Order: sequence, then C-alpha cells, then structure tokens
Amino acid sequence: MAVVGGDSFWDQRYGDAGSAYVFGTAPNDFLAACAPSLPPGPVLCLAEGEGRNAVHLASRGHAVTAVDQSSVGLAKARRLATRHGVDLTAVVANLADYPIELGKWSAIVSIFCHLPQPLRRQAHARAAAGLAPGGRIILEAYTPAQVRFKTGGPIGAPELLMTLAEVRDEFPGVTWEVAHEIEREVIEGDGHTGRAAVLQLFGRRDP
Repeated sequence: MAVVGGDSFWDQRYGDAGSAYVFGTAPNDFLAACAPSLPPGPVLCLAEGEGRNAVHLASRGHAVTAVDQSSVGLAKARRLATRHGVDLTAVVANLADYPIELGKWSAIVSIFCHLPQPLRRQAHARAAAGLAPGGRIILEAYTPAQVRFKTGGPIGAPELLMTLAEVRDEFPGVTWEVAHEIEREVIEGDGHTGRAAVLQLFGRRDP
C-alpha cells in the first residue's frame, strides 16, 4: 500500500510491526478472485508493501516484480516469498520515478495504492501502456465514502481517495470487465479491518 508520507513513514510502520504483517499475509480478496483469469506471463505489483499479493501471484506461476518505496516492506516481502518457496523481484522505487516498461506485462496490480491525483493519473497511464495486448489491470482502492467507516486507508487525506468516475478513464486502451464502487468487509491484518467502501476495477488491454 502507498500513500503520501514517504518511505520513512512506511519504513517505520512496517518496522514497528516486527515480524507481524501490517496488512496480513493473505492476498487481497479481489485480487485472489481475479488471479485465475490472468494470462501467463510477468506481473508488476505497484506499491506492494510487505508482499502478500506478489507472493500469491508468484505461487500461481507468474514472474512477479514488486515495487514499493519502502525497503523495510520489501525485505518482509522477500521473507514471505522464501517462506512460501517462491521467487519475486523486489524493487525499491518511488512511483514518480519508476519506469514501467512498455508492452511488457501480462498484468499490473494496484491494491490500495493511493497517490496524489497528478501522480495517480501519470501512474495509471503508464500502467496501461505497460500492458501487453490482452494484459490485465487489477485495482482496488478506497472511495470517499470510506471516511464514514474509518477502517483503513488515507481518510485523513480525502483527496487521495478515488471514485469510479475519476479513475475509469485514466487507463487508455483498457476495457473494463469489472468497474464498480461497493461496500464490503475488508479483513487484512490490523491495517484494514471492517466494513469498507471500495472501488474495484478489472480490465483487459485492447489488442
């Protein structure tokens, strides 16, 4: 997960948890539901944090690259991968600077990656361009309604929350198979626990 706060914020948060994982070690429910529909090939996980989603996808046979601004989070991701007997490539980088390779990825994953709007638009456009034809986008994020629930996410910075109307057109060339705002139970470690308001997108890069 990524929000404004910088690498030192996330290094401290992941480090203070010790051997525990802030958002748990199980994959995000929406990602797990979409994973069987991903085509074979390499997967890029943006703002991957402690690695739960990357490890799940690696266990399904994908070559996974996990990008995050926190070296502490990615060190825990490597340990989780070792525990599960899988490999992943971990890259410490800020998404403002990370170059997503064009046309390379079978899937790109963005799970609770909350960025300032200009950077978000830039990252989403780069992600769309980074997909191979037929490649998939998986995105889940909190919507402004999450402020009511206070069960996770950047509710102290509501400008980072996302709406379907804002985000669905930020991925040029992607056709959406799932595109909705819903309320659901999100149980992911101590970081996300309880009823939540989320945006879910699952789409395919046009040929």
